[in-house]
Amino acid sequence: MNPVAMPNHPAGPTAPLLAVSGLTKRFGNRTAVNAIDFSVAPGECVGFLGPNGAGKTTTINMLLGLVQKSAGAIRLFDLPVPQKLAAIKARIGVVPQADSLDPDLTVEQNLLLYASYYSIPRNVARERAAELLHFFALESRRGEVIGQLSGGQRRRLLLARALINEPQLLILDEPTIGLDPQARHLMWERLQALKAGGTTMLLTSHYLDEVARLSDQVLIIDHGRIVAQGEPRQLITDLVGIEVFEVEGTDAELDLLRRELAGCDAVSERVGGTLYIYAKKECDHLEALLKKSRGWLRRPANLEDLFIQLTGRSLRES
Repeated sequence: MNPVAMPNHPAGPTAPLLAVSGLTKRFGNRTAVNAIDFSVAPGECVGFLGPNGAGKTTTINMLLGLVQKSAGAIRLFDLPVPQKLAAIKARIGVVPQADSLDPDLTVEQNLLLYASYYSIPRNVARERAAELLHFFALESRRGEVIGQLSGGQRRRLLLARALINEPQLLILDEPTIGLDPQARHLMWERLQALKAGGTTMLLTSHYLDEVARLSDQVLIIDHGRIVAQGEPRQLITDLVGIEVFEVEGTDAELDLLRRELAGCDAVSERVGGTLYIYAKKECDHLEALLKKSRGWLRRPANLEDLFIQLTGRSLRES
């Protein structure tokens, strides 16, 4: 097994690896997921985004058969969920948000134990474990117990464990949560290598730079519905603009600036003492106006701007 170029066997030449239609989940009178449709193509990385309580965790749990759907259809590898769940689970890998490594076992033993759940022969499991430990820079730690690992090493081991069965679909739930910048960048490098080798991924993350870096497509869910879907950069350009200006000033200064924006293809938003201007096109008039401002920043529009515009700035309860 080569973890960089893992085998990928789609259900058909053009068939989606994952297809969801009309998926709905109700908890009593509350609808957590409301008739959503989406698909994931073989070899694609899809970023699945939403505020706390938006419905993304419930959706993932329905895909994994952990929560029973109220309506709709899920097909993975052209097999129905949950009817063919045992066959489906053998072909997926999951990196959970919570650390679920066995603290009483060594690094290598954690991988070998997980391999046994898939009835992988012991000699094959050892070979795969060795390759994965090398790929994730954990070779020197193979005989250490989990308590001796850093947070970044534990996250890398969780990803290695998820790959032990050579999955066709990798589900990543906050894969770099709590990591320092160096550890995050190492994880990104490994995930990009897996993607280049054809591994299909479904990624949930609150690090939007991570999603923008890895994803071919993003789905943004809010109040149980998909509110945006598409290629990240195109969505940003279409729904936000090409660049953002953050302008500081007094209420009177920002109100005046907002009124004078009428000649530009831009929208604005006031947040406290800052005016955010989302420009669809370059505007010489806007740049002339900003020369009078006390402090301002110009930057490219990004996925966080899109996320906040679609789902709001207020905090949500889980």
